[in-house]
Amino acid sequence: MKPTLLILAAGIGSRYGGLKQLDQIGPSGETIIDYSIYDALSAGFNKVIFIIKEAIEDDFKEAFVERLKDKVNIDYVFQETWMVPEGIEIPDNRSKPWGTGHAVMMADGKINGPFAVINGDDFYGRGAFQTLADYYKDWNPARANDYCMVGYRLANTLSEFGAVSRGVCETNADALLVDVVERTHIERSSGGVVYKNDQGKFVEIENNTIVSMNFWGFSPSFFDYLKSGFEEFILKNGSDLKSEFYIPSMVNSLIKSQQASVKILNCDEQWFGMTYKEDRLHVIKSIRALIQKGVYPENLWG
Repeated sequence: MKPTLLILAAGIGSRYGGLKQLDQIGPSGETIIDYSIYDALSAGFNKVIFIIKEAIEDDFKEAFVERLKDKVNIDYVFQETWMVPEGIEIPDNRSKPWGTGHAVMMADGKINGPFAVINGDDFYGRGAFQTLADYYKDWNPARANDYCMVGYRLANTLSEFGAVSRGVCETNADALLVDVVERTHIERSSGGVVYKNDQGKFVEIENNTIVSMNFWGFSPSFFDYLKSGFEEFILKNGSDLKSEFYIPSMVNSLIKSQQASVKILNCDEQWFGMTYKEDRLHVIKSIRALIQKGVYPENLWG
């Protein structure tokens, strides 16, 4: 069964300083999202859905919907703070988005088979999309709670211009996810790679540690889990105006309650993204190198 690609594109990168989802980094004006869509179509995905904010609808329609409507089945939905399940009360002064788990909820009713979730400002590489598409090739409703995650080697996900946060994955002998632990302030040092622990001390971490880059594979059953999980989240954290409902938190809860399993799909692709403004030139150079290798055409959409 051909999966759907769900792109999280509602956030504005504060550290980057703008709407980086629309930043043109390819030689013919392509964005990182363009390359993700191109790779997904090459891997056999057959539909793309954007999660966006209503305020940027016109910009997105011009940048993607109108431009690509003849090349891909494309749709979009909104994520706004007031969009919560019926009966849930939220603070009137909430302005911060509810997080990635809430964003995925917005696509409920739009997807009836397996789907991938990615960030709109991350470059994942052709192999990542192919690996996930292959995993769900024989999907059927009996695999309703059979999820997956594309795992990257930590060394392939670092920025040269500042520290990053990554979800460090613990797996079992069957390559099933056991836990995702958020590690903040990860950076290269003279001796390798380190992260800052809760006590503020730097701790070494292996280059080959598998981390989550928010490239998940789910089935429609995940929407029901998200809605019930979001209700619990609001009861516990709704008054905290900065609290967020994240995908890894929901996944960890499902794993621990044995309601779902998550297969780790190892990936050797080089991830890159635009966490900092300085990352932009590196992204442009990396795309140019892939074009020179023949991975992408000079003009992605001809």
